[in-house]
Amino acid sequence: MIFFKIVPEYQRLVRFTLGKFDGSPRGPGWVWTIPFIHGTTTVDLREEVFDVEPQTCITKDNAPVTVDMLVFMRVIDPEMAVLQVQSYRLAARGMAITTLRAVVGDMALDDVLAKREQINALMQVRMDEVTDRWGVKVNAVEIREILPPRDIQEAMSRQMSAERNRRAVVTESEGTREAAVTIADGNREAAILNAEGQKQSAILKAEGDRQATILNAEGYAIALERIYGAASGVDANTMALQYLEMMKELAAGPSTKWVLPMELTNFVQGFARNMATAATAPGTRPVTTPTSEDNQESPSS
Repeated sequence: MIFFKIVPEYQRLVRFTLGKFDGSPRGPGWVWTIPFIHGTTTVDLREEVFDVEPQTCITKDNAPVTVDMLVFMRVIDPEMAVLQVQSYRLAARGMAITTLRAVVGDMALDDVLAKREQINALMQVRMDEVTDRWGVKVNAVEIREILPPRDIQEAMSRQMSAERNRRAVVTESEGTREAAVTIADGNREAAILNAEGQKQSAILKAEGDRQATILNAEGYAIALERIYGAASGVDANTMALQYLEMMKELAAGPSTKWVLPMELTNFVQGFARNMATAATAPGTRPVTTPTSEDNQESPSS
């Protein structure tokens, strides 16, 4: 009696005739088998994934850590997967556990926690070297979780808190420094602008004072010219009368000492000569000044 077996695209059928492998794996499609003559084993060619239960590993610095991971693999040679290993799934799981402990044992705790990608790559390379003889390809290894002991977790938590505080202090100090620099720059710019403004103000004030002085001098010069012009038309008699009027005002004052300029005598002499000339002119009566002899005769008469 002959039977037919349908093999799907993602599987291969390894057939044995009287216990002997009778050629390359069969499939996809239909494969005929004879009961009690042919034995068959079906191999799945799709990528498989299995979970490695959490494993306690000792790091290089003697710190215990618990690691669990995922392994992705697929069968590339169904013949070797059946003939070279009893159960490639069980063998791959055991190889994953031992390789994980070996890789973690060569690294310090800080490296184990910080270099997951490196651990994944090492695990994939080392496992693939072993599973290659089974016709199995390890495509990827992904560490899912790494748990250090509780005391180490607490120490890491304190360290992270201290690091955050340090960064906060550094950030605050940098902000304070930048603010102080900005304020100093602003004050410097303000001082420069203020000094520039004061300079311009002083220049404008000096220019204004110079113009005012020039105008005052010009006005004073014009006034002196006008005074000189007016004074040049005044004769000596008029000036003498002005001096006499001044002396009259001085006599009316409370002062007991007078300081008279020398020019006053010249004006008085000139005025006296003018008066003498007027007295000797025709039609005028000479004015005689009494002498001491006349004063002595006056009582007897």
